[in-house]
Amino acid sequence: MPDSPLLTAAAIALITLAIAAVVGIGLKVLRSFRDLGSDAERATYTTLHAASRAGQHLRTGLNAAGAAKASRQLRALLGCDALAITDATGVLAWDGSHEHLRPRLMELAGEALREGRPTVLQPRAWGDVSAADETQEAAPAAVIAPIRAGSRVVGCVAALAPQAGAGLARATGEVADWVATQVELAELDASRTMLMEAEVRALRAQISPHFIYNSLNAIASFINTDPARARELVVEFADFTRYSFRRHGDFTTLAEELRCIDRYLLLERARFGERVQVSLQVAPEVLSTVIPFLSLQPLVENAVRHGLEAKEGPGHISITAHDSGAFAEVQIEDDGVGMDPEYLRSLLAGHRDGDHVGLRNVDVRLRQVYGDEHGLVIETAPGEGTLITMRVPKSQPGHDA
Repeated sequence: MPDSPLLTAAAIALITLAIAAVVGIGLKVLRSFRDLGSDAERATYTTLHAASRAGQHLRTGLNAAGAAKASRQLRALLGCDALAITDATGVLAWDGSHEHLRPRLMELAGEALREGRPTVLQPRAWGDVSAADETQEAAPAAVIAPIRAGSRVVGCVAALAPQAGAGLARATGEVADWVATQVELAELDASRTMLMEAEVRALRAQISPHFIYNSLNAIASFINTDPARARELVVEFADFTRYSFRRHGDFTTLAEELRCIDRYLLLERARFGERVQVSLQVAPEVLSTVIPFLSLQPLVENAVRHGLEAKEGPGHISITAHDSGAFAEVQIEDDGVGMDPEYLRSLLAGHRDGDHVGLRNVDVRLRQVYGDEHGLVIETAPGEGTLITMRVPKSQPGHDA
């Protein structure tokens, strides 16, 4: 073809550019590694990088999947022939050579697991099992260090090498202690999740006694006088309880929580009539913001029960939500009886048990999820009503509604 030389030249030019790009990237990476300076600095970086990658796999706890991935990094860290991670009952992961010795490990690790002390094994400790090694490798020595989470021994780390000197023994002990720290952090995360679930259950228990009883009474009062209204209220009551007692997820969206509040207020207005007046002003752009499940409804319920119910004549509740930069800001204000600020501070600090348990519950959960700076901001005084402000980040990659 007449233009084939041109095509060939173009292809050669493209290949040349690609090679130059790869070489350039390689030189940049190499230069960045050299920028670390001395051999000691590079060794420190390599160690920290391996520990960081292993830690990511252990943050879900001591399980086979995480241990298998972490063991590769930890073996490189110790520079041993093989590394095993166990829990209290069996081997979770084995990385490296000598895997034919795996069935004997738990038996030999018994002392470390029972006594919580490191064990050093000489090659002869493996017994006749070493003869089954098809590669004819000599039996290794081993250091077995317990993984202690608090006062419990939950597993061990075993490092296998030709010799088990003092250096390997100390390093394996340090790695086991580091693994224990990751396990404790995973248990802390799990405990925090369980605490949040318990607090949601407490809110559900708070909803059920008084609200369900009052709602059913209100519905019953319309059965004879206004059957259509009674049927409507039954549907709203069913939707409200279905949402409040759902079993999945610690988070929801602002839109879903507002729908729950709308049903709640419809049922309360069936009971109180025109005594409860509500205004709502919500910016559309914050409706998809993720918030902890049942974090707004208890605040509105607090406004009705403790703000307006004790007030003579009609009362007003205002619910607003707007965009505030990186945050969504939600405010719930009532013109009810208010409360003493000192009593409120004591209540939020956990020094009092009272009818406002929903306020403390929501405040604690917000602080657990987003940090202390995101607790409820409450302005109140006797006879002056109550204004509650909640600010949550609009971007929450780790939370799914």
